[in-house]
Amino acid sequence: MPLQPIVQIYEIQTPAEARAVIDCGVDHIGSVITDVDHRHDPILRNTIRLVREKGAVSSLIPLYSDMDAVFDTLAYYRPDIIHFCEQLDGAANPATASAIALQAEVRRRFPGVKIMRAIPIAQNDIDGGEPVLALAARFEPLSDFFLTDTVVGENGDDQPEAGFVGITGLTCDWSVAARLVAQSNIPVILAGGIAPENVVRGIETVRPYGVDSCTCTNAVDNAGRPIRFKKDLERVRRLVAAVRGSGYPFEVDGPVQ
Repeated sequence: MPLQPIVQIYEIQTPAEARAVIDCGVDHIGSVITDVDHRHDPILRNTIRLVREKGAVSSLIPLYSDMDAVFDTLAYYRPDIIHFCEQLDGAANPATASAIALQAEVRRRFPGVKIMRAIPIAQNDIDGGEPVLALAARFEPLSDFFLTDTVVGENGDDQPEAGFVGITGLTCDWSVAARLVAQSNIPVILAGGIAPENVVRGIETVRPYGVDSCTCTNAVDNAGRPIRFKKDLERVRRLVAAVRGSGYPFEVDGPVQ
C-alpha cells in the first residue's frame, strides 16, 4: 500500500527527549550504548520502555559485538530493533562472517527482536557499489532492515567511532544507496548526513523505506559543532514536516513498522 517514509532519529538517551521527539512525529527512536562495561543503564531502559508505551519503535545500537554482552544487552533492554553498525570492509572479510554468526544467534535466541544492519557506503563510491551490494546480499537472509551510512577515510579509518560507521554528518553516495534499495528484499533506511534541507532530495533519489538522522538534527555549541545526545527539536520538527510533505508516497516492500 502507499506509504510515506518512516522517520528514525538517533541518539535519544532519556525518557524526556524520547517523549519530545515522538511528539514531533518521529516513528523510530534510536538509542546507543557506548560502553560495554556500563551497559546496564536504568535511564536508558526507561527510555525504551516509554517508547514502547507511546506506540513508537525502539532501536538500540551496542558499540560492541561480544556475543555474550550483546545477549545480555538484549535481555536487559528488550528493544524492538537491535542495530549493528560495525565497519566491515567487504563480503569476504572474516569480520563479516563473525557479524553474520552473531546475527544468526540473535535471531535464534531473541526471535521477537528485529535486526537492522548498517551497510557502509563511501561519499563517492568509485567501484559503482558492487562491493556494497555483495556485502548486503550476505547479510540479507539474517536482517530485517538495512541502513545505509557513510564511511569516510581510507578503509573507513576516520570514523568518529573507531570500528563503527555513523555520526559523520556527511551524505553517502546516493546512487549506490538507490541500487541497494532496488536490489534489497528488505526495507532500506537512508542515513548519513540527512537533514531538513536535503531529506526530500534524498527520498526522491533513493526511494527508501525510511530516513534516519542524528548529527544533522543535533543541537550545536557556540562554535556550531554538533552536541552528541542533545537534539534540536525545531530541526527534528522541520525534518518530519519535510518528509510528511514530500509528496512521494510509494510502494514499500517488506514489513510495515
